[in-house]
Amino acid sequence: MEEVPLRITGVQTHDLRFPTSLQLDGSDAVHTDPDYSAALVILETNTALQGHGTTFTIGRGNEIGYVRMRQALQFLVVGKTLDSIVDNFGKFWDNMVNESQLRWIGPQKGVSHLATAALVNAIWDLWARREGKPVWQLLCDMTPQQLVNVMDFRYISDVLTKEEALDMLTIDPDVQKEREETMLKDGYPAYTTAAGWLGYKDEKIRVLCRQYLDAGWDEFKIKVGQDLADDRRRLQVVRETIGPERNLMVDANQRWDVPEAIYWMKELSEFRPLWIEEPTSPDDILGHAQIAKALAPYGIGVATGEMCQNKVMFKQFLQAGGMQFCQVDSCRLGGINEILPVYLMAHKLNVPVCPHAGGICLNEMVASTSRCLITSACRVARRNRRHRVRQHLSEHLETPAVCRGARYFPPQEPGYSCRFRPEALSAFRFPDGTEWKRLIRAGLARNTRTD
Repeated sequence: MEEVPLRITGVQTHDLRFPTSLQLDGSDAVHTDPDYSAALVILETNTALQGHGTTFTIGRGNEIGYVRMRQALQFLVVGKTLDSIVDNFGKFWDNMVNESQLRWIGPQKGVSHLATAALVNAIWDLWARREGKPVWQLLCDMTPQQLVNVMDFRYISDVLTKEEALDMLTIDPDVQKEREETMLKDGYPAYTTAAGWLGYKDEKIRVLCRQYLDAGWDEFKIKVGQDLADDRRRLQVVRETIGPERNLMVDANQRWDVPEAIYWMKELSEFRPLWIEEPTSPDDILGHAQIAKALAPYGIGVATGEMCQNKVMFKQFLQAGGMQFCQVDSCRLGGINEILPVYLMAHKLNVPVCPHAGGICLNEMVASTSRCLITSACRVARRNRRHRVRQHLSEHLETPAVCRGARYFPPQEPGYSCRFRPEALSAFRFPDGTEWKRLIRAGLARNTRTD
């Protein structure tokens, strides 16, 4: 009997928000009261299989991506077979982000691209589940040509061509196998931001740093940018606690103008930060390059990318010397199809990739793909330095990221690891979930307006 093709028959969407603002978790110099949120999309099929994908926001505005996915994007996938999409995934992706009318509200940026990421992530989850593999294993088992076929080289061929990508992705199978075995055995190093949110008091920072040190962590990132005297005091607390030899990074979350960023970081250079993350507007490529040039004599690099809109902007950041650490975000870019060429461009231009994570589901997607893409699936030399990790909210996922002793380990379950537990859906769906109703009744909900 002929097997019935797996066909996408519908799209569900959910607006999930978690009240992290109550403890100021995630707070920084610009985003002072975030509620970590997920615009979740579920692909229904003509079988029992589903594909789950998400994009990350911090509260208000999550409903925009939620509505857009349901109303504007579903016609691109509903009725199509999975094979018709993944057999030429790069062409499908290009058609999706360049749809003749929808591209006007992008193209490939903002809410439009966030929604694209959620949908594409759901397709990868569905594909991996059909194959009975975690996404990283699905990638590792693909041939170099198959990997090239999932990418779109439009607008980046002046830096990366298909032929170059194919050459980078071609490696001795024994070397690939060795890398995979190493990843499964040893994992990959991570750093933490969980001790250094801007809303935390000094003693809380000190206690958390000690806890993470005891757990084996030796790289810490601290939020800065609101007040220079406060930053000096807080960095002194961190340096005294973690010691002089461990890596310390700082993150301004786009707070400063270019001259201010240079001045501020020179003032903080005595604490020897490895990098300053997002010192200015995430769109200011030349400004980042100017900051990087000014801070190079102090041994401070510039890290950015979590709000970099698309592969074209990454291309220009890399070309201009505006980033010494490339921070790809699995939900800001349009899924693995766009993440892969960014990794390859960074590899070509000798810039280490340190993926952005920490938000709801981001750790899981990083654990599923980014760490492995550069070591085994991408078959290129190990240029990754570290991955950000923050285990907060992972308890709401069916298969949370595994992190032991400050190292990520590949998931073993099929899919993309971004399926929420049913109880999380019923409790944190906004605004009618049971937990949100409880917070509203108790007068504890800080951010409930959507108008």
